[in-house]
Amino acid sequence: MRFIHCFACAAALALCTSVQAREPEPEQVLVTATQVPEDGAKMPLAWSSISEEDLELVGSTHISEAMQQVSGAWVARGNGQESLIALRSPVLTGAGSCGAFLVAGDSISLRAPGFCNVNQLFDANSEQAGGIEVIKGPATALYGSNAMHGLINVLSAAPPDEYDQNIALEAGPYDYYRARYRYGNTWGRHGVSVRVNGTTDGGYLDDAGYDQQKATLRHDYDGELWQTRSVLDVANLNQETAGYLQGYKAYEDDSIKRNNANPEAYRDARSLRFHSAISRSLDAANTLTLTPYLRNNDMEFLQHFVPWQPVEKNRQDSLGLRAALNTDLQDSSWANGLELEYTDGRLQEYQPRDFSPNQPAGVHYDYEVGATVAAAYSQWRGTVSDDWELSAGLRLEYSYYDYDNKTGDGPACDPGASACRFYRPADRDDDFTDWSANAGASYSLTPDTVVYLRAANGFRAPQTAELYRLQSGQREADLDSEELSNIELGLRGAWRMELDYDLSLYLMHKDNVIFQDANRYNVSGAKTRHYGAELSLGYRFAQDWYFRLDGTWASHTYDSQINLLGSNGNLKGNTIDGAPESFGSARIGWDFPALQAQDGTLELEWVYMDSYYLEPEDLHQYDGHSVFNLRISGMVDPRWRGTVRITNLLDEDYAERADFGFGEYRYFVGQPRGAYLEISYQFAR
Repeated sequence: MRFIHCFACAAALALCTSVQAREPEPEQVLVTATQVPEDGAKMPLAWSSISEEDLELVGSTHISEAMQQVSGAWVARGNGQESLIALRSPVLTGAGSCGAFLVAGDSISLRAPGFCNVNQLFDANSEQAGGIEVIKGPATALYGSNAMHGLINVLSAAPPDEYDQNIALEAGPYDYYRARYRYGNTWGRHGVSVRVNGTTDGGYLDDAGYDQQKATLRHDYDGELWQTRSVLDVANLNQETAGYLQGYKAYEDDSIKRNNANPEAYRDARSLRFHSAISRSLDAANTLTLTPYLRNNDMEFLQHFVPWQPVEKNRQDSLGLRAALNTDLQDSSWANGLELEYTDGRLQEYQPRDFSPNQPAGVHYDYEVGATVAAAYSQWRGTVSDDWELSAGLRLEYSYYDYDNKTGDGPACDPGASACRFYRPADRDDDFTDWSANAGASYSLTPDTVVYLRAANGFRAPQTAELYRLQSGQREADLDSEELSNIELGLRGAWRMELDYDLSLYLMHKDNVIFQDANRYNVSGAKTRHYGAELSLGYRFAQDWYFRLDGTWASHTYDSQINLLGSNGNLKGNTIDGAPESFGSARIGWDFPALQAQDGTLELEWVYMDSYYLEPEDLHQYDGHSVFNLRISGMVDPRWRGTVRITNLLDEDYAERADFGFGEYRYFVGQPRGAYLEISYQFAR
């Protein structure tokens, strides 16, 4: 409740400040819900967005810094570029937990369905995106498996109308250096956008740096008959990974807080995605869009988080096609579509040295899965009067896995092992048929205020790692798809062109939750309960001053009898670990004049994290923290811009993420105060 009290005081202070007139807010455009730009103000759906301008000001070294501007979302930073996602949920861990969220680039999943990865956000070029849009809770019918707790969609930057070329160089603490380049232009019917960046970071912890390169190339063509949008995304990460810092509040001990207990750990990841959205108008009302795409992911890393430290290699190659028919009538729009995707995925786990008879050296797993996903959907949105808007959608999806074990069936240990940790099931195939539905209504209380009600359900098919990467003698994982039902009430609007607000209240139940029980078996059948409130405020309290707030209050609990791995019995009613009751951020900024134009910004940000439990029994806890960041950016010359970002302004000792495992408190340490200086140059035409 400390969070609520502090934010209430901050909001009251801003609202008591004198108001001056300002320009009307632009239309709230949302692309993600229907995959075409639409006015999102009246849409009966909880969503947030981060603009390209806000991403540029934040200049995030990790996507968690940008996602602090989304209520309901917490991206917990691991070491380097690693992360875990919480979106209307706790921070979820485990082999398939990442399947609870759909992480996409231009509405196409960054990873193949069935092959999610908890760190998949580092595949997206969020540093130079055209924006990030987030749907909270089950998404519309245009999205299937994994779009359950929510959807994070990183949008590519559209080609500018006029010539634009910029280069930026940045330096920060602990040998951090980054270069960014962008180019864009439009000639007649053709437009091009190029975004490239490269980063090298020596790392705050010992032996824990990384090198990363990303590029996004986009070409738009606006022909008389056909229009195309083609995007190529590539990313490469070479990281020396630091493990947890162990010991109660070890992040406060200056003598050990930079220690890396796993200097041998590493992660190498490469990704490539290409898609081309090809559309044409069939008549005055109907537009056909065909989107073929391909995806490649390849990753190798040392599993430093388990004592026997095996090496994992995984790769996925995907080919997909989307066909959509969008119908725009006078008072309604209707999207109907078919989707088909095939993925060839492989996983290998190898342990170089013997650890014990139950964790031996050699191959633990080596398997290949051919995964096919086919889906059909229909999503409608219509206006039934000047004040009422309705929406409804339905999706049917079929997933098929053809599993081929490339090593010996059965345990990976010698016959004399008493409890072999690794078990390889024999060749098999599995299929899942799932559906989702949503319905919502919004009512305009005033021309600027909308109240909405929405009900929706979402699902995720089991991930391949949950089905085929078994442990402790489990011969078969008989798993069902997870299902989540959601109902939410929202209020969205503006007051006197100075204040805009978005409040959503939600209640969600999740069934058939997949978990690892006390025998280390992957099983279905658990239930969890989630409810909360999300608030976003934007207030312009003077011509040049603004205040923004994004706050979350939530409860996430076990809702069934469950004997979870790491617990001693029934957990029903317990708060799920990694689930703070409240968190969020507040920002106060000044748009100051630079070179006789309002193109400078000074912004102070407060990031708040409440306390949270670290294990299912709710016996160990992290106390929470408050961190302040300062950003100053402005033109120093008609071509030159300077930006200074000071993170952790008050030099707070804190943990980016905490948990309790193997009998120890474990932390990813937050960095101390750091200053980042960026100089950018805008080329003349």
